[in-house]
Amino acid sequence: MRAVQDSMDILNGKWKIPIISSMCYYTERRFSDILNDVAGISNKMLSKELKELELNQLVKRTVLPTQPVTVQYELTAHGKTLQTIIHTLTEWGIAHHDKIFAQ
Repeated sequence: MRAVQDSMDILNGKWKIPIISSMCYYTERRFSDILNDVAGISNKMLSKELKELELNQLVKRTVLPTQPVTVQYELTAHGKTLQTIIHTLTEWGIAHHDKIFAQ
């Protein structure tokens, strides 16, 4: 049970799974891309969540030498280990939706 709790502590909250999902499906994402992918999240909250994911070594932040500066985010090798979980959650969500609305 401790391992499940540790996992939930890192992935807790409303936004982390959707942010990780955005990067699972689209690989490299700019801040504005993730902001558009995750409906309802504010700039401030996205910035906070990305910093936490970066601290936990799930997300890599790259500053590109463009004008204006572009920041790109992608899953680290460790973060990519969550792809199976994200895909399984997606499949379960589709099946659950179909089951509930079939009635």
